[in-house]
Amino acid sequence: MFISRIQRPAALALVAMAGWFGLIPGASSAQLHKSGKAVVEEVCIKCHGPGTDGAPRIGNRADWTPRAKDGLPRLLRSSMDGYRKMPAHGGQPGLTDLEMTRAVAYMVSGGKTPDPVKTFDDVKHGTGEQIVARACGNCHREGANNAPKIGDGPAWRPRLEKGINELVLSAANGHNKMPARGGFTNLSDLDIRAAVSYMASKTSSGK
Repeated sequence: MFISRIQRPAALALVAMAGWFGLIPGASSAQLHKSGKAVVEEVCIKCHGPGTDGAPRIGNRADWTPRAKDGLPRLLRSSMDGYRKMPAHGGQPGLTDLEMTRAVAYMVSGGKTPDPVKTFDDVKHGTGEQIVARACGNCHREGANNAPKIGDGPAWRPRLEKGINELVLSAANGHNKMPARGGFTNLSDLDIRAAVSYMASKTSSGK
């Protein structure tokens, strides 16, 4: 028992170090996202601290238990889609899916659980084609506000050179006259990736 107590902190330290140096799959990329504590302190605490409008208070078991009984994926979806008086993404559409996941984990546990390195659920609202038809196509079909038109090779090629990840981040945060997430703040990172991939697939290579 004495040995296990000594070894446990050392083992945890090794795990943390492995994550820091990218030895655990996905750990290095996960560190590019804000911690749950940071997101909660910047955004969520305004309502979830005092329990404004019935919001479950951070770390209050009585508040969270009935909400968590359907699982953490359900809580994540509600936080990203918006629920009652809480806007989608907590009113901060620039937050990533993983940052929202971490915020939920932090609030449910009162900061007692480590930050997740992947989302509780893959939140999707349709295929890339469906997302484009409902959201992105409003500007990208006709090139409104200098948006690259679907199928316009010369307009898309320099953007695609930066990679899909960069385009997803740009769309999530907003770019030039395009608002964050195209103004559809409940769209997930996966939705945006699917939409960008769909539009890229329609790019004409003959122009």
